[in-house]
Amino acid sequence: MTRLNNKISKYNFFKGHPSPYLLPTKEVLEAANTSFQKVIDNPFFYNDVDDRHPLTYGTDPGNLEVRSAIAKWNDRNFKLTTPTNPDSINLTGGASYGIMNILTQTTSPHNNYTKQAFLVTPTYFLINGAFIDAGFGGKLTGVEEFSNGDIDLEFLESKIKYFNSLDTSTDEEKLAKLSIIKDTTRVEKKIYQYVLYIIPNFSNPKGGILSDHCKTELVNLARKYDMLIIADDVYDILDYSKPYNETPNYHKKLVYVDRETMKDPENDYGNTISNGTFSKLIGPGLRVGWQESVNPRLANILAAGGAHRSGGSPSQANTVIVGELLQSGSLDKIISNLRKVYSERAKTLVESVKEFLPQGTKISGGGGGYFFWITLPKGYDCRKVCEECDMRGVVLANGDHFEVIGDSRNWGDSSVRISISVLNNDEIKNGVKIWGEVCKELYP
Repeated sequence: MTRLNNKISKYNFFKGHPSPYLLPTKEVLEAANTSFQKVIDNPFFYNDVDDRHPLTYGTDPGNLEVRSAIAKWNDRNFKLTTPTNPDSINLTGGASYGIMNILTQTTSPHNNYTKQAFLVTPTYFLINGAFIDAGFGGKLTGVEEFSNGDIDLEFLESKIKYFNSLDTSTDEEKLAKLSIIKDTTRVEKKIYQYVLYIIPNFSNPKGGILSDHCKTELVNLARKYDMLIIADDVYDILDYSKPYNETPNYHKKLVYVDRETMKDPENDYGNTISNGTFSKLIGPGLRVGWQESVNPRLANILAAGGAHRSGGSPSQANTVIVGELLQSGSLDKIISNLRKVYSERAKTLVESVKEFLPQGTKISGGGGGYFFWITLPKGYDCRKVCEECDMRGVVLANGDHFEVIGDSRNWGDSSVRISISVLNNDEIKNGVKIWGEVCKELYP
């Protein structure tokens, strides 16, 4: 149970982390023992330029052994015919810290070289803070996600043209802006004029999937206007389209679309970064993630930040443990179990919504990931319903939480986000039943 505002919450649909009993504690312990036993048996097991001892400073991009394991794992899962270059991957301290580093290394809103940040709306409710901390306060624009999972590209391009029209800087002035962030002791940065944040596959909060056509058009738009797309690829592997013991046909990452269609793959930086994490697959406490660029050029920039140069790759020891889970095959078994449990919960939620909530309630999501977007019929005050549910121990994440700061779309009028990551099947059904009872009582 969760205590919220001095009340006991028995059914919390807000939390977006795994149920404690789903965390693979035993497997992580075994992987840690194996990893450290290697250096106990041979203190110089990790003792070269590319791979370091788990307890020493990591290399700037992270141990090559781990990056290679991630590359091979992704190649297999996404059925890539051309092997991924491990040097296109850098290790991070999780998706959130990864985004902070991306914004630090590739954008410059303070001097208006990077003119605007776009966030798909409704958006992941905690991402606003990362952009504001990076200097984008007052520079955030929402781009709506449609009911089919695509986004409003026409609106996006119109806003880019608008912000371009406001910039009267000469080429010399633009170069002067860039000069203040150059550091000749490190690699020269690539700074983008625009940045877009998106969760293309099983989005948070709507659970939508960007179509292949929209992905291609979005990459083309990014190239046209010097825009970086940060794809938060944190739910891709949690796909429920096939039985848990079969590998799904995973939806293509934007970085693969970018890589496959580049005109000058050797010299271009690309316009996409896949921001991945093991938080949703192993456990958020490990704080291990990775980023994949189209080629090593942009990955080198991400690994050359001041903090990386000073302390090496973050979460060095834990990345080695994750590498062991990958190479031993344990991670695949962990994911198989998650897909089994979550797919059953997703089915339970859909059935419960249809049974207990008002006729005409709309459901978005369910194909994978953690989240559903539930929209009540017209005439229902969603905020009022959420408040009453809260009083009865059912916590719903009202749509107001998922606004882009400074560009509200009134999502809280009728919609809520539901997470299936914490509650079990019985808890989901009971919680939705109470939710339905509240709707009937308030709107008989």
